[in-house]
Amino acid sequence: MKIFTFLTLVTLSLAIGLAAACSTATNTAPANQTKTATNGTNTAAANNAVAPKKDEDTPASVKAAFPDASFTKQHKDIPKEQIALIEKETNAKVPDTDHHSYLAFSAAGGARKQIGAATVVEAGGKEFVIIYDNKEGRPFVKEVRGEGVPAAFLAQFAGKNHDDKFQIGGDLKANGVEEKLAKAIAEAVRVDAMTMQTLYGAPDKH
Repeated sequence: MKIFTFLTLVTLSLAIGLAAACSTATNTAPANQTKTATNGTNTAAANNAVAPKKDEDTPASVKAAFPDASFTKQHKDIPKEQIALIEKETNAKVPDTDHHSYLAFSAAGGARKQIGAATVVEAGGKEFVIIYDNKEGRPFVKEVRGEGVPAAFLAQFAGKNHDDKFQIGGDLKANGVEEKLAKAIAEAVRVDAMTMQTLYGAPDKH
């Protein structure tokens, strides 16, 4: 009777021990998996997060074009095949494969909405701000600003887009600007207009 009781107790102890071990293993695995998954998610989010660009990163010349706006600075890589097409079409060099633009937003009326975009280009040793508007999903030049260049010359770019030729003596007149500089400005604006269409524009219908 004593032997039977002793064996019964040992058997029950082993059974309880195994059950506890199984229970621990079962409970531990999901906890570890959940923790790993959570850490993985947090790490991915941290690695993929892009630090927001402050308005301090926006040039004063761009801010002057949109006095009451806030800005988001965009970086976009131009695909190599598109660079080749732009350079072939314009007979000019794309200045950088990393294109920068500044998206302007207004909070008037309590709702944040985009009111335009701007880029900064260089031509003939001068800096120019190109202000864009959107018409039917395509970027159009709204205005070009630059110091030391007659307003009558720069005003000719208004309303043009990537389909225009931007040719001095053709759809553009020098209007008092030295011809070499006028051509350099026209090339820079045309390259940028085609780049903006490539990166942001809707597909052409023609």
